[in-house]
Amino acid sequence: PEKQQLTYMVYNFTENEEEVAYTFSMTNHSILSRLTVSSSGTLNRFTWIPPSWQWNTVWFSPKDDCDLYERCGPYSYCDVNTSPSCNCIQGFDPKNQQQWDLSNGVSGCVRRTQLSCSEKRFLRLKKMKLPVTMDAIVDRKIGKKECKERCLGDCNCTAYANIDGSGCLIWTGEFFDI
Repeated sequence: PEKQQLTYMVYNFTENEEEVAYTFSMTNHSILSRLTVSSSGTLNRFTWIPPSWQWNTVWFSPKDDCDLYERCGPYSYCDVNTSPSCNCIQGFDPKNQQQWDLSNGVSGCVRRTQLSCSEKRFLRLKKMKLPVTMDAIVDRKIGKKECKERCLGDCNCTAYANIDGSGCLIWTGEFFDI
């Protein structure tokens, strides 16, 4: 998302029903670039620009603790501006208070009151990275209003989100990595 506007590199991101892919090509063939993934999951982009004769880091990820996958557990969110960085969503409490007190939020949070299908209300969360969508239902053909109605009509629905103005994501189980 924070890709640098490098004049010697062209990026392409493809997302459709058949693939999600990222490619790049060099417009200046005297400059070399490589993207590496370490065993710990760190991504690094290096460039080799003559005459420096060395690999220079131009981009890396993760940038901070909140970029780590599942840094905080279910129903919690990570915020580098708070201490500890894991926080329970409003209406939830730490699942393991002892771990939470030691700044370990991996066990996440639990609902204070059970979900009721007849009294479903939603808490609007702004400026959040969407939870993992591996088990989410995606419908790119419906808007925000229909998305909310579909979620309200499903007793298992725990959250919904609008995708870029048109489209819908619905979660029916625990959600994490916010």
